[in-house]
Amino acid sequence: MTTTSSPGDVIRTRWSSSDDADQFTVENPATGEPVAVVQGAGVKETDLAVQAAYDAHFAWKARSPRERGRWLWKLAQAVRENADEIAALETSDNGKPLTQARQFDLEAAIAIFELFASLCEAMPNQVRDAGSTLDITTLEPYGVVAAIVPFNWPPLHAAGKLAPALAVGNAVVIKPPEQAPLSVLRVVEIAQSILPDDVVHVVPGTGRIGARLAGHELVGKISFTGAPSTGSAVIKTAADNLTPTLMELGGKNPFIVFDDADLDSALPWAIEGGFFNQGEACTAASRVLVQAGVHDEVARRYAEAVPRLRVGDGADPGTHVGPMVTEAQRRRVLDYIDVGIAEGAMVAAQAPLPADPRLAGGFYVPPTLFTGVRRDMRIATQEIFGPVVTLIPFQDEAEAVSIANGTDFGLVAGVFTRDSERALRVSRALRAGMVFVNNYNRAFTGTPFGGVGASGYGREHALETLHEFGYSKSIRLPSGTSEIPRWAPSLEVTGRNG
Repeated sequence: MTTTSSPGDVIRTRWSSSDDADQFTVENPATGEPVAVVQGAGVKETDLAVQAAYDAHFAWKARSPRERGRWLWKLAQAVRENADEIAALETSDNGKPLTQARQFDLEAAIAIFELFASLCEAMPNQVRDAGSTLDITTLEPYGVVAAIVPFNWPPLHAAGKLAPALAVGNAVVIKPPEQAPLSVLRVVEIAQSILPDDVVHVVPGTGRIGARLAGHELVGKISFTGAPSTGSAVIKTAADNLTPTLMELGGKNPFIVFDDADLDSALPWAIEGGFFNQGEACTAASRVLVQAGVHDEVARRYAEAVPRLRVGDGADPGTHVGPMVTEAQRRRVLDYIDVGIAEGAMVAAQAPLPADPRLAGGFYVPPTLFTGVRRDMRIATQEIFGPVVTLIPFQDEAEAVSIANGTDFGLVAGVFTRDSERALRVSRALRAGMVFVNNYNRAFTGTPFGGVGASGYGREHALETLHEFGYSKSIRLPSGTSEIPRWAPSLEVTGRNG
C-alpha cells in the first residue's frame, strides 16, 4: 500500500477487491480536481480482514500490557517522524489548513498514542478479598474492534480508536472516510510496519463496507464517529448480533456569553470555536448565546471580524478557513444558509471567497454570521457542519440554560462570565459531556470526551476509555477452606463402580 501515488495511479491495500465498482476517486477540495483513486474493499475482502484480525487477536491479547505499551510508544514515535507527510496528505483530501492539520490533528494523534501507551501500565484490574475466596477482576478485550472514522479529523480519530483498542488487547479493522482516506491509510501503513502481523487492518470503501463491519458476527465492538443518522443505522445493524457500540456523534454547541464576561477574551474564542476546521467539527461553537446587555456589542465586534477571515487553499499558510470536504457538503451548507434567510434570520457578515482562478472549482462556503436568530429556527437547532454561526440573545441565566439545552444534542458547551459561582452553577445545569469555562480549547487529551442524546454515548481519549474496549471478567478462587452450601446433597464416592 502506498499513499503517495499520483492521481493517475490507483492506491491498493491488502484487502482491495478486483471489482471496478469498489473503486472511488478522492478529490482535492481546494480545486475540485482528482488527487487519488482508491481501489476499495468489497464485502468478501472485508470478511477476510475481520477473520484475519480475529485470528491475530489471541496472540496480541496474550502479550503483557507493558509489552503492548512498548509497541504503542514505537507507533507514536513513527507517527511523529512522519507527521509532516501525514498532515500534507490530510490537507490534500480534506482541504483544511495545513497548519491546523499539523499542529492540531497530528499532535493530538501522537498524544493519544502516547497516552494509551502509558495507560497500559495502569490497566484497570483488581483483586478483592472476599473472605473464603479471592475475587480477581480483569479487563478482557472484545477481540475485533471495527473502527469507522469520519472525514473531519481523520488521523486524530484513527488514533482515538486504534490506541485504546490495541492497549486493551484487541485487533482492529478500520474503515477510513471515503471522502478523505489518505491520512488514515498512511497511519495504518505505518502501524502495520511496526506492530505484529494482522493486528491492524484497513478496508477502504463506501457506506456498505461500514455496514458490513457493523453487522459482522466476529466483530466484538464497534467504535463509530459520524452523523447521528448514520450512527443510528450502525446501532440497528449491530443489534442483530447484540454487538456493543461506542458512538461519538454530532453537536450543536452553545457558547454562552454573560454580560459580565471579558469580551476581549470571549470573542476570539467564539470566532475560533465557530470557524476552526471550516466548522466541520462536532465541537464547533455554532450557537453563540449572548445576554441582552452586551448582545449588540458582541454582534458588532463579531461581524467586524468575520470578513477578515481568509478563505482559500489549505496548503496556503495564510489560509484561515479551507473548503468543505466535498461538493455535496458544500451544497448542504449553502442550503442551510438559504434556510436561515428564508426563516427570517439576517446575514450579519460573511468572509469573501478566494478570487484565485485556480481555486474556482473548489468547494468553498463563505464563513457566515447570522443575527436575528430565534431558538426554534433550523439553523439554531440542526447541525450544519460548516462555517455558519448563529447569534441568539437571552435575558437571564434561566433562559440561557433553557436555550442551550433546547436541542437534541449534548456534546460540549462554553460559559463566559467573571462570576465563578454562576460559572459552576450553569456548567452543572447544562446537558453536555464537557463544559469549557472562559475558554474553548479543544486540546483535551486525557479528559473523557463524549456526549449525551443525539451526540452519542461512551467516552474517548481518557483512562476510562479502556473500559469502552474491554469487558470486566471476574474469576473467583478459593482462599483457604470453602464450605459447600448445606443444602447440597452429600455424596460418598467408594470407588469407580461405587
